[in-house]
Amino acid sequence: MEVFAEFLAKIDDPQHRDRTEEVLAWVINKYPNLIPKIAWNQPMFTDHGTYIIGFSVAKHHLAVAPEIAGINHFSDEIVQAGYDHTKQLVRIKWDRPLDYSLLERMIEFNILDKADCSTFWRK
Repeated sequence: MEVFAEFLAKIDDPQHRDRTEEVLAWVINKYPNLIPKIAWNQPMFTDHGTYIIGFSVAKHHLAVAPEIAGINHFSDEIVQAGYDHTKQLVRIKWDRPLDYSLLERMIEFNILDKADCSTFWRK
């Protein structure tokens, strides 16, 4: 979690900071082979040099970014979970529970789908 310490320290709202730390710690514990890093001022996880999932913090939500392919693949499930999404990210309002099983499926999808990917982003 040291890699995310500075990022987390900049989150003013203690509840938002705790929630973000909880999610990042869950990913680290669930996927110890993923590399945690800060890029573009956001916490993210990579596998063999390719992007798997990223997070960002906004006033009203925690954003989860599984790339466009992940959004497209899970669009119906994202809506069923009660989350709003764009082409690039899922918005999880701070007062809503986080569906960890959906997050797990998004991460697993990207790990498998990008197993042979040699670039950071999908082409």
